[in-house]
Amino acid sequence: MNSLTTALCERLGIQLPIFGFSHSIEVTVALAEAGGFPVFGAARETPDKISEDIALIKQRLGGRPFGVDLMYPKLAGDESSREEAKRKLPAEHLAFVAKLKDKYAIPAAVKPNFFADQIRNQAFFDAQTEAVLESGVDAVVTAVGLPRQVVAAAKARGKTTFAMVGSARHVKAARDAGIDILVAQGYDAGGHTGPVGTYTLVPQVVEASGGLPVLAAGGVGHGRQVAAAFALGAQGVWLGTAWLATREYGTPPVLLRKILAARSEDTVITRAHSGKPCRVVKSSWSDEWDAAGAPKPLPMPYQHVLTGELLAAIEEHQVEPLVYEAAGQSVAWFNELTTVREIVARLVSETEAALDEMNGNLKAHNP
Repeated sequence: MNSLTTALCERLGIQLPIFGFSHSIEVTVALAEAGGFPVFGAARETPDKISEDIALIKQRLGGRPFGVDLMYPKLAGDESSREEAKRKLPAEHLAFVAKLKDKYAIPAAVKPNFFADQIRNQAFFDAQTEAVLESGVDAVVTAVGLPRQVVAAAKARGKTTFAMVGSARHVKAARDAGIDILVAQGYDAGGHTGPVGTYTLVPQVVEASGGLPVLAAGGVGHGRQVAAAFALGAQGVWLGTAWLATREYGTPPVLLRKILAARSEDTVITRAHSGKPCRVVKSSWSDEWDAAGAPKPLPMPYQHVLTGELLAAIEEHQVEPLVYEAAGQSVAWFNELTTVREIVARLVSETEAALDEMNGNLKAHNP
């Protein structure tokens, strides 16, 4: 048995209490092979693509467990198409986006892109959910919302259920829904996140969990934090930003340079990405939306309806000042290109050293 194996590891059939969220199939496979529990982020995929990706991951993993993460946000509108939603966009916002396109001389995108081609609405969420439920994935993770019917349907199919929670007050709803595992995601995290810091949030969630296993998420990048998560009552840690610095992820060169150079303070929470608070690597995109005279970002899904085509062009053409990605404060620990296996090995080594140091310090005060 590995020295860091927890009861949750044994329950899920994994070696290490390292859970990893990624949009990359290669990262998903590599983390499973390294002994952790991968969670494939499918919220940006169409239902057909979700089915294809899960089938491919299952084929490559050969029975190793993994999960799929989907978002269930409350939406300001539920139009059936982007064209219908576009008709509701304010003229001020359309003019602002047009100004950004001209200012940075951004050519139009020619490749398909989720943000330019899709609109998030209930029908889309339902179709994504059905694709996941009908697949052979082992676990379903609900984020930015907790639909009880999805949890019930997943459990009825024998799937383990995880819920991302950003506040202790969310725990009761998760328990009432029948969630199996809680992921306490703190303010430090990349992506959509809440206002409470990880170190403060995790023990509150543990106290409210009623004995459910808890994972610590948000800003985790060093083994000292893994050791601290155990002390806070968690049975594992959840990382997302880490994998952007791996060869498996294949991060585009411009974004990779930003990730490798970034410090914790080089991330910012903004609504300019999706309309909901989201921690990203700082860029001229977030600066422009935060500047005096800029309009306030629109609520989800209208912000992506407004900016989707421009974001697709920025990504495709790697317009350096505006390139960004969701990333947490843990980015400070990922300043060189590496591999998933090397990150996992480093975390394990650092955690074991931190636990030994902690035990040594305690013995020094208790001879």
